[in-house]
Amino acid sequence: MQEQSKSHSFIFPKTPTGVDGLDEITDGGFPKGRPTLICGGAGCGKTLLSMQFLIKGITEYNEPGVFMSFEEPSDDLTLNVKSLGFDLEKLKKDKKLVVDHVRVERSEIEEAGEYDLDGLFIRLGHAIDSIKAKRVVLDTIESLFAGLDNQAILRAELRRLFHWLKTKGVTAIITGERGEATLTRQGLEEYVSDCVIVLDHRVIEQVSTRRLRIVKYRGSTHGTNEYPFLIDEDGISVLPITSLKLDNEVSSDIISTGVPGLNDMFQGGGFYRGSNILVSGTAGTAKTTIGCYFANEQCKKKEKTIYFAFEESPHQLVRNMKSIGIDLEKHINDGTLQIHSSRPSLNGLELHLLTLRKLIREFKPTTIIIDPISNLISVGSEHEVRSMLVRLIDMLKANNITALFTSLNKQTDNFRPDLAEESVSSLVDTWITVRDMEGIGERNRGIFIVKARGMGHSNQVREFVITNNGIELLDVELGPQGILTGAARQSHQLKKTISEIKLQNEISRKDREIERKRKVLEANIESLKTEFESAQEELSILKATEELQEKLSSKK
Repeated sequence: MQEQSKSHSFIFPKTPTGVDGLDEITDGGFPKGRPTLICGGAGCGKTLLSMQFLIKGITEYNEPGVFMSFEEPSDDLTLNVKSLGFDLEKLKKDKKLVVDHVRVERSEIEEAGEYDLDGLFIRLGHAIDSIKAKRVVLDTIESLFAGLDNQAILRAELRRLFHWLKTKGVTAIITGERGEATLTRQGLEEYVSDCVIVLDHRVIEQVSTRRLRIVKYRGSTHGTNEYPFLIDEDGISVLPITSLKLDNEVSSDIISTGVPGLNDMFQGGGFYRGSNILVSGTAGTAKTTIGCYFANEQCKKKEKTIYFAFEESPHQLVRNMKSIGIDLEKHINDGTLQIHSSRPSLNGLELHLLTLRKLIREFKPTTIIIDPISNLISVGSEHEVRSMLVRLIDMLKANNITALFTSLNKQTDNFRPDLAEESVSSLVDTWITVRDMEGIGERNRGIFIVKARGMGHSNQVREFVITNNGIELLDVELGPQGILTGAARQSHQLKKTISEIKLQNEISRKDREIERKRKVLEANIESLKTEFESAQEELSILKATEELQEKLSSKK
């Protein structure tokens, strides 16, 4: 039992790479004290990934490193990575980094006797010992053996090189170029390496995407899928797809939609915080306006918001919203709103996802608006679009970010949902549809709620108008044939107004007639009262006369 508990508590020693996302899919980093092979074609990022591994080790984990290049001179290498914010000269002055260039020219090499790497071991060993390096990079190994034709000696020296690196106790990266039928040109490095990573740079429909795959990792679990990665001004970022799980926490807080009248259509008075909302509809149905209303409402509450616009520039969006009374510029100036505009074809689907993930990490928003997600269809296939949107929603839920998506529907096919709408409609928590309601010679806008998970909602189709003061939801007007909109609504309201006026006039006439009758009645009552009093007075006189006569008769 003790031996079993020890085996379960054993943690495979690893060296963190410091590369965003890579540590997650390798379950902690590269194997500590062992060689890792990174192979791929030209321009896929082998040198950059290796250099970032060294620099992150120095700056974040205080592990000095040695970079031995067999292709690029030290000065060229320093200049190449400086644009990414890596200052190699400073690290070299601080005795944290050694960059050595070993020049190997085939024309200057003559094979005589036995060929070995003893000279390289001495040179590399001195560099390691001089700064007590923990990390080593050899870039690239093909150049080292460029002048060697004897395959038996080459294979023997490769094995000896990998064994020597293990005896030095350094975590090493060896880069190699892809072969025709093997991962590397020699076809041996992948077998003697403890960890093998393949980088790929592919172009599909004129859109390039870089991908990373872990071919093997001895002694450790790891992700086996292909993972897209992004190279930008901060270096390499990897998106770990398979780590996303449906174990996120939820909130019962309600946040306002920002649209006057729309909150009343939800029993809770708005959206749940951290939920996903889809606003779909045809062109010109105010989807962007609804998204901007929501962004404005969140920014007014000092909630950080990111707005992704695939159709309008930030200046155009700000100008257009000012025409209906929404001032987004003040939110941009106070730092609560960021608007990022780009064409979907600028990057592949995965790179859009990576960019969003990076912005979430840096800006830490609570709200994200993507307008519209349907534009992403032009970048990838149906399967790729579905996969990307699923991962996008999972990522937003994992970060408890309230997200609002807009989706453009085709006017020619209202009965079949579009790809983007169909892909996310089952995943989102709230689905709002805005649509045209065409009448005789006019077009009006209507809005209704398709679903709202965990919350009661209205089943009515509400007409709304856009004026200089913004969106206004109108009350439902029912006519003989259903809901009335536009001119029919106005005509119906006019008829109702006329009917009300007529009714009021009739009531006033009746009131006047009753008042006259009341006055006549009161006059008649007053006349009868006077007549009654006169008769009563005459009766009193007769009674008095009779009493007087009786008294006189009795005296006689």
